[in-house]
This record gives sequence, C-alpha cells and structure tokens, in this order.
Amino acid sequence: MWRYIAKRTGHALFVMWLVATTVFFGLRAVPGGPVRAMLGQEATPEAVAALRQQLGLDKPLPVQYVDWLTGMLVGDFGQSITSGESVGTLLASAAPKTFSIAAFGVVVGLGIAIPAGVIGATRRNELADYVATLGAFLGISMPAFFVGILLAILFGVRLGWFPVVGYTPLSEGVGPWLRSIVLPGVAVGLPYAAGVTRMMRSSLIETLNEEYMRTALAKGVGSRTRLYKHALQNAMIPVVTIAGIQLALILGGSVTVEIVFGIQGLGRLLVNSILERNYPVTQVTILLISGVFIFMNLLVDIAYTAIDPRIRYGGESS
Repeated sequence: MWRYIAKRTGHALFVMWLVATTVFFGLRAVPGGPVRAMLGQEATPEAVAALRQQLGLDKPLPVQYVDWLTGMLVGDFGQSITSGESVGTLLASAAPKTFSIAAFGVVVGLGIAIPAGVIGATRRNELADYVATLGAFLGISMPAFFVGILLAILFGVRLGWFPVVGYTPLSEGVGPWLRSIVLPGVAVGLPYAAGVTRMMRSSLIETLNEEYMRTALAKGVGSRTRLYKHALQNAMIPVVTIAGIQLALILGGSVTVEIVFGIQGLGRLLVNSILERNYPVTQVTILLISGVFIFMNLLVDIAYTAIDPRIRYGGESS
C-alpha cells in the first residue's frame, strides 16, 4: 500500500507540473494581456513598455517560467498584478470560504444520496422509488446557481432563517459560520446528490441480483443483513468512484453560487483574475483546484481497500 501511495504521489506531482506548465504558457498565448487591461487600449507604447518592465513581463517566456516555478517551489506564489497583494494572502482569504461550502455540500449530498439510492433500489417500481428517481432527475436538471436563487428567496428573504449575502469566518463562532454556508452548501449539494443517487440505486440493484445474494436468501439470511452487510458494501465501490469524480460538480457550481450569495471565494477569485489577465493569481488558483482533484482521486483509491479488503495494490494477491 505504501509503495502504491508513493507511486501515486509521484504521479500526482508530475501531473501538477504539467498543469502548471500548460496554464503558464496557455494564459500567455491568449490575445491581450494585463498591461492593456490595466492601462486601456489607448495607452502609449512608452507607458506599456514601462509597465511591462515593472511587472517583469518584458523578460523572455522561458526566463519568466523558470522564475515563477522556482518561486513556487520555495513557497513564493508571487503578487497580484492588479492589486499588488500577495497571492498567498488572497488564497488564504478565499479558500476557506469555498472549501467550507464544498465540504457542507458533500455532507448534504451524501446524506441525501445514499438513503435515497437504497430506498430506490430496495423498493423498485413503488412510490418511494418514483419519488427518489424524480428528485434525482430534477437535481441533475437544475444548475446550482438556480437552486441557490430559489433557496435564497424562500429561506433567506421570505422566512429569514439564513443570511443570503456574505460569509462568516469560523473564528467568529460555529453557529454564525454554519448559518452563512447552509444555503450555498445545499445549493451545490443537491445537484451532487442527484448524480450519486442514480449511481447508488443502479449499483445496488445490480449487486442485489448477484448469485451470492440469491444464495444468502436461500440460506435464510435476514433481509437487513443481506442489504447492509453484503450488498451495500459491494455496491459502494462505484459509488465512491463517482462521488470523488463529481467533486468537480461541487467546485464548478461554487463559482456561480458564490456570485449568487456574494461570497468572495476561489470561484470568484479565479473568474476575476482571468478577466483581468492576472497571471499569478490565475495560475496558483488553478493549481490549487487541480491539487484538490488529484488528492481526492488518491483518497478514493485508498478508500477502496477500506470498503473491500480483497482489493490490493502493487501486484499483491488477495
């Protein structure tokens, strides 16, 4: 296992390097740049040249790339071109907001998806199954920002249960922090739950139709034991896979949800930095999000062995 983790970590670092390189050169291949965005199209060539020199953009691209990559390796993420703030400071302010919303969304999504998928699989062609299936289709059909608007109108404006604008740091109390992330968290969690519910239902139905499940039934094993001890454990393998992959849905939905609720998270930081051609902020933000995906994929692989001990890595026999 440890050999496998070390191998996957090395692979992850290589992928991160590829992402960093692609983002660095890809951003600079896009027409326009931060200098024109800051000075306007009517700026004189002298003013453009002076600002390019001040920002270090007059150096050859390979030199800029080596300087940036070397700084990243020693923890120097650079400074925002537009505001002059440290990129690390901007990320430290934005990341907790997005990750709080995403974590709450995952908890909400899994808390809905697993019971709904089990009900749909064990009560096929019944009312409960139809309700769970319809809910899943509605969740997939409605984007997170639309769900967020509905939640804000109902629970924020009309009922006044939760704030509809802004984010409260955890340092100001668990209660205020939780109230500030409930609506955006549910907004990104419901579409996430829809995809996981469908996978949970189909995977469990397939598992319940396996021969060993029929054998357990013939031996007189109780229905609850068959479901929770035998079927559910084996059905969770593809569910864990799709749950990890669909984390992209959570982080992708957070971009628009943060706009709806006026939260300055990673989503809004990334969009604004792209529009401003703010190279340092865009590069590091994309790297951070990519790192989350890569880390989650590694966790999913490790979780397989916890769910099914028969799974081994690195050529080990079961």
